[in-house]
Amino acid sequence: MPKQRRKKPKSKTNPFSSLPPMNLNAAGIDIGSREHYVAVPQDRDPEPVRTFKAFTGDLYCLADWLESCKIDTVAMESTGVYWIPLYQILENRGFKVFLVNAQKIKNVPGRKSDVMDCQWIQKLHTFGLLNSSFRPTDEICVLRNYLRQRDNLISSASACIQHMQKALTEMNIKLANVISDISGQTGLAIIRAIIAGERDPYKLAAMRDFRIKASIETIAKSLQGNWRQELIFNLGQALALYDIYQSKISECDLQIRDHLGTFPNNVDPMEKPLTPRKSKRPKGNAPKFDLRDELYRISGADLTSIDGIDVLTASVVISEIGLDMSRWRTEKAFSSWLGLCPDNRITGGKVIKRSSRKVINRATHALRMAASTLLRSNTALGANYRRLRTRLGAPKAITAMAHKLARLVYRMLKYGHHYVDKGMEHYEQKFREQRVKYLKKQAKLFNLQIIENTELT
Repeated sequence: MPKQRRKKPKSKTNPFSSLPPMNLNAAGIDIGSREHYVAVPQDRDPEPVRTFKAFTGDLYCLADWLESCKIDTVAMESTGVYWIPLYQILENRGFKVFLVNAQKIKNVPGRKSDVMDCQWIQKLHTFGLLNSSFRPTDEICVLRNYLRQRDNLISSASACIQHMQKALTEMNIKLANVISDISGQTGLAIIRAIIAGERDPYKLAAMRDFRIKASIETIAKSLQGNWRQELIFNLGQALALYDIYQSKISECDLQIRDHLGTFPNNVDPMEKPLTPRKSKRPKGNAPKFDLRDELYRISGADLTSIDGIDVLTASVVISEIGLDMSRWRTEKAFSSWLGLCPDNRITGGKVIKRSSRKVINRATHALRMAASTLLRSNTALGANYRRLRTRLGAPKAITAMAHKLARLVYRMLKYGHHYVDKGMEHYEQKFREQRVKYLKKQAKLFNLQIIENTELT
């Protein structure tokens, strides 16, 4: 039998051989909690890959080494919060820093090491294959940290309210059944009196506010329970912690107000004053100072004029996306960044999956919560949400309305547009005209004619 010829092994081709280098002075950094691995081009240093500890002094040495290697731009993974100190140091030194999503720079399967990862990041960045993640300006980052700390304090205070509710329930005190919120003026007054030693239900019920709908007899009936000492102790502990968190929230509000005062005016409130709000009393956990006026002054747009968006939602959105909307080319790109538009998966020319991307973003969550409040709104947005909810279901309708709110926010912040609600009747009439137009078009295809009955309308 003739000998079979051995197949020549295929030569390994370099996938980057046909790509022109875009960033010749690029470095790649693999971020870690204890140490960072840094790679520079081969011709810049006899040791192109080095390891630096995560201590502050070592980070400055890392920046000095990059300067000696004549590096202009650096790409790094957004690993946890370990990248933040190094990012700030490199940015202050004048480097152009690319913060890259770790999921988008995964290496090919095989042996994995930190040295290979930093070299892979450096190679991808050299050929311009990495996109930088969004990071707002430093002053917006400061505001964002204050607001995130405030949200953490509010969450802790809410846990204390639950602990107070649990202690009252174990004592069979049904105060939550007759008043809507035990952390309100009436609830806290009664709880403080219980801890002080008052046990007479009618004296406790007499502390109710005039806005409470329940009568004194009903409240007194709910305040008859077993006054166990250990439960009263737990109630006092939870109330003391609640007061501490409330004081810390007030301190955080002062910091937010002072920091907002450092922002330049985007609009003069004296020349273009805001329309007064319907209710002057702050709702829920809103700050005690006028946050609405401050946000309007620094942004030039009143986001609270959009139905469903209150002052806290507006503050979260601005602190997460900033004031410069030029970072996104269009409102479609902005909605895609928020993960509120469909992410179609296409293979073989067919769409195999239609769903929005899973994005962890506080602005996205705030817009979704704002969209869910439109269920009982007698506005055009409320009517639109109810129609979508009937046709698509609640989850998809919330995403669709959050997408619409995101577009409105983009237009207001970028172009200075003002939102004007045309009313639920205007929306219903416009929707009816669109349906009639569609039906006439469909009837024309079948040589039919639609005659409107004006008596019914």
